[in-house]
Amino acid sequence: MHVKYSYLEEQFAEPKPILDAIERLVRTADYTLGKPVEEFERRFAEVIGTKYAVGVNSGTDALFLSLKAAGIGPGDEIITVPNTFIATVGAIVAAGAKPVFVDVLEDDFTVNPELIESAITPRTRAIMPVHYAGHPAEMPDILAIAEKHSLLVVEDACQAIGAEIAGRRVGTFGLAAGFSLHPLKNLNVWGDGGVIVTSNKAIRDRLILLRNHGLENRDEVQIFGYNSRLDSLQAVVGNCLIGDIEKVTETRIKWAGIYDQALADLKEYITIPRRKDGRRYVYHLYMLKVQRRDELLAYLNEREIEAKIHYPVPLHLQAAARDLGYKEGDFPVAEAQTRSILTLPVHQHLTAKQVEYVIETIQAFYR
Repeated sequence: MHVKYSYLEEQFAEPKPILDAIERLVRTADYTLGKPVEEFERRFAEVIGTKYAVGVNSGTDALFLSLKAAGIGPGDEIITVPNTFIATVGAIVAAGAKPVFVDVLEDDFTVNPELIESAITPRTRAIMPVHYAGHPAEMPDILAIAEKHSLLVVEDACQAIGAEIAGRRVGTFGLAAGFSLHPLKNLNVWGDGGVIVTSNKAIRDRLILLRNHGLENRDEVQIFGYNSRLDSLQAVVGNCLIGDIEKVTETRIKWAGIYDQALADLKEYITIPRRKDGRRYVYHLYMLKVQRRDELLAYLNEREIEAKIHYPVPLHLQAAARDLGYKEGDFPVAEAQTRSILTLPVHQHLTAKQVEYVIETIQAFYR
């Protein structure tokens, strides 16, 4: 039985409704910003629970432009984690700031709040918590630290559309938050796309300028900005799919719960991350810590189960980060996780038989 990691062929097996919507866009010639983008921004802000949403061309730019709109620049330090996708740190560097890493929680994949204060220096301007794999970071603790030290909070929520803490969605805690619409997200488009959310009008107005060359109108440039508009075509795709976001997310949550329950019997070999009460985990990635990880990965792949590793090398040990001065052993929890983490397929197009096959194959490996 083949259990695919990507589900895009199944999701778009019948693309006619989206193609019809794209044809209507073509007939209007509303190619740049315009009504489709405005509609998507309004609907996305409603999904998250913020006053504003600003469509941009990628999740990476959603983070980068959030920092720029907040006034982050050269000489500033931004605290974040070393176990995230490169875009988190790339956005900080692109803004001209220095990333400062803090280790993650032992039983989770998000930043350890108890370590943040020790990383604060006179140059620290902001904290960028990552809601990694759809796991909400410890926002109440992070906000308390930020308030104590007069720091900004910009959330990396690229993998966490719909995740919640006590009924409040991630992306609503900080000054701004970046989301990704990458094809493998639970709300996806046909290429790259991103969204920034905020309830701060000044930040929203700054973002509107920054994403479109700094243009106040066709002929007047207020600031030097960037070309980072969300394509109207991608907004059309997003508008066709945004109504399914809750169904898609609840299906991922269902499969994750079945994995959790079945694999709990293998606790001597498998560590399931904590599932804290009052949290909604949305499982962009279903990640476990497992013994004999590389052997298990090969075993699953040989049996046509497309398991993955996210990611085998933490960012502070990548060649790109060499000038930051970190070394192996600086972040032992994150480093240990990279040696044991494994990602299982968890998307909405799985069947009950496929999930059962994944579970039985893992049980067979260990037993």
